[in-house]
Amino acid sequence: MKTPVTIFAEIRKFCRANGQDDVIRKYAKYFTEGYDAYGVDPRILENQRDLWMERYRLGLQGYLTLGDLLVKGGKHEEAGLAIWFIASFKKEFTPGVLRRLGSWLDTGLANWALSDFISGEVLSRFLVENIVPLKAFSSWRKAQSRWKRRSVPVSMIKPLKAGGPVEEYLEFIEPMMEDRDRVVQQGLGWFLREAWKRHPAAVEEFLMQWKNQCGRIIVQYATERMAAGEKMRFKKVKPAKPGSALLSKSRRRAVRS
Repeated sequence: MKTPVTIFAEIRKFCRANGQDDVIRKYAKYFTEGYDAYGVDPRILENQRDLWMERYRLGLQGYLTLGDLLVKGGKHEEAGLAIWFIASFKKEFTPGVLRRLGSWLDTGLANWALSDFISGEVLSRFLVENIVPLKAFSSWRKAQSRWKRRSVPVSMIKPLKAGGPVEEYLEFIEPMMEDRDRVVQQGLGWFLREAWKRHPAAVEEFLMQWKNQCGRIIVQYATERMAAGEKMRFKKVKPAKPGSALLSKSRRRAVRS
């Protein structure tokens, strides 16, 4: 009987045998943070993924163990497979599974595509189905991994669309609004843009409170669908320099004389 360890070895052997440099070059340009991949054509990998799922009946715990190995390896294709495998067990998720998946973001899911994939297809399920309360993600907001921090707002998009409480969600992301990492700001802005489509008044009030403190990427993404005139309302107000008012008066006197 195949074990997670032997299946991991089989997956790695397959990826190495099917890697192509031109595939790496094709996708690497989308990842400024780096793209550690074998270069397996996505269509080939998806077909093989389905064969593995049909062949190996490991169950949720077995695929979690396999996922630990795949994610730790650091390769894009392997980590993506780990997420695909676990997404098939959504009906069996528990709070303990969330903690296990959180460790993947700490150790091996190292680009925006993997972070967004697990957030949208797996983590959001815990909120949509009320498997855990929102506070289960509280510590993630200050995690060392920027991809784990990014996953917080991105995981909230589907629950929001399913009717989740926008006021609670906005309050929840407040501790993240001064995060200086670009990829986290992008995730926050994406969430706020989706929230604005459904709750414009609440989001605009929230943005007005934060526009002078948060990163501009957040505002840029959040206001992307607004009309040009609307966007101007959220332009950052630069604080006046000390003595600037005095200087202006002196200049006006000079002009009059």
